[in-house]
Amino acid sequence: MLAETICSAVSAAGLGIAAVTAYRKRFLTATRIAAYSLVPVGLVLTGVVKWVSDIAFKPSVWLGFGLLGVAWLLFMITRAVERRGGGSRKERRAAARAARDEAVAPGASAPSLGAGSSAAGTRPRSKQEKQSAASGSGDDFSDIEAILKKHGI
Repeated sequence: MLAETICSAVSAAGLGIAAVTAYRKRFLTATRIAAYSLVPVGLVLTGVVKWVSDIAFKPSVWLGFGLLGVAWLLFMITRAVERRGGGSRKERRAAARAARDEAVAPGASAPSLGAGSSAAGTRPRSKQEKQSAASGSGDDFSDIEAILKKHGI
C-alpha cells in the first residue's frame, strides 16, 4: 500500500513538472517528462510493484537467493579443482588404468629405445640436454635459434 502511494505521488509530481515545462513552450521536453512520470503508475497498475515488494521484503526469498549463490560458488570451485587436478574424469581414469597396468607388468608398456639402451639411458632428457643435442650440428642454426628465442618460440 505504501509503495502504491509513493508511486502515485511521484507520478503526480512528474505531471506537474511536465505542465510547467509545457507552459514554457518546451513541448518536446514536457512530453518526455510526462511519459517518464506515467511509468510508476503503470507499474502499480500492472502489479509489478507488488511483486517486487513481495520479493524484497520476504526473508525466505533472500534465503533462496543465498542458496543459489552458494550452489553457484560450489560449481565454480569444483571446476577450478578439476582443471587444476589434471583434466577430466576420463583422463584421470585413463591415467589410473595405465598406472595399474604398469604396476602389473612393469616392462610391458615401456617403449623400446634400441639395442644399446640401458636403465640410465631411459631417463628423460632435461631441457638443456635437448638444446645441446639440437645445436650439436654446429653454428649453422645459431642465427635461427636466436631469432626463435627472440620471438619466444
